[in-house]
Amino acid sequence: MSNQTLVTEFILWGFSERPQYRILLLIVFLSLFMVALCGNSLIVAVVTFSSRLHTPLYFFLVNLAVLDIVCACTVVPKLLEILVAKEAGISYRACMTQMYFLTWSVAAELLLFTAMAYDRYVAICQPLHYASMMSTRVCVALAGATWSVSMFGAVVNTCMMLRLTFCGPNMVNHFFCEIPPLLLLSCSSTFVNDVMTIVADIFFADMNFLLTVVSYGFIITTILKIRTAEGKRRAFSTCSSHLMVVTMYYSTVIYAYLSPNSSYSPGIGKVLAVLYSTVSPALNPLIYTLRNKDVKVALKRIFSTFTHFNLGL
Repeated sequence: MSNQTLVTEFILWGFSERPQYRILLLIVFLSLFMVALCGNSLIVAVVTFSSRLHTPLYFFLVNLAVLDIVCACTVVPKLLEILVAKEAGISYRACMTQMYFLTWSVAAELLLFTAMAYDRYVAICQPLHYASMMSTRVCVALAGATWSVSMFGAVVNTCMMLRLTFCGPNMVNHFFCEIPPLLLLSCSSTFVNDVMTIVADIFFADMNFLLTVVSYGFIITTILKIRTAEGKRRAFSTCSSHLMVVTMYYSTVIYAYLSPNSSYSPGIGKVLAVLYSTVSPALNPLIYTLRNKDVKVALKRIFSTFTHFNLGL
């Protein structure tokens, strides 16, 4: 690695331009981190131990929860270290590792959103064929493809970054190692990286967003054909949460990775990165599950069983 670059450590600026808000930022990000870890871990536990939730929808929600945990654990601990100890340095190897896991989790979530949109399309537009079209084998295949394809994409992007030379400066105007701000620091040509970044963004973000929009076009058309207002409300309630999360996530990721280096804004990039790396993992459990009656019933049963077990001891 020392032969590839003269830089052995990067300095993350974090939010140093707002030092007066350091304590406030620490409290906010620590709170979001704890909510993300607890909320997503709770989703995994509830779905795992509740046989009534062993359906394709909740299977994909478990995968989403795991990805949210990976994303939050990749970004937030180093950010908290910067805010607490003002230790802004990160080694070259740690920076590349952080970038790999972040790229992997973001790409996997984009693919997973498409799989979830397909699940809702089948449930609403093809309800009589739902059992066969969303069988266990199909769900496992979709999840496996999501994890493997996103992992391959992250490997390619990371290898493309490793081929670059960094000879200074080493100040990263961000709070974690992300592709766009790192490309600005390279003293070798980044043309191939820029092209590969756009290609990856078109495949993972744009194409999947288009597939999701098409799925929801069919869903909305089917819902409008339902005669009763109650039927429309119930049908829309099954996909409204997913649509809300997808809209926020895609809008931030597409800007962050599709913007060319010449127009990349570190300030806007940080704000958008906060949304998809910390806010989204914390809000997803609330949006997807705590508004769901089945999840609430499962939570009550688990807490009731846990309470009786403790009282028995």
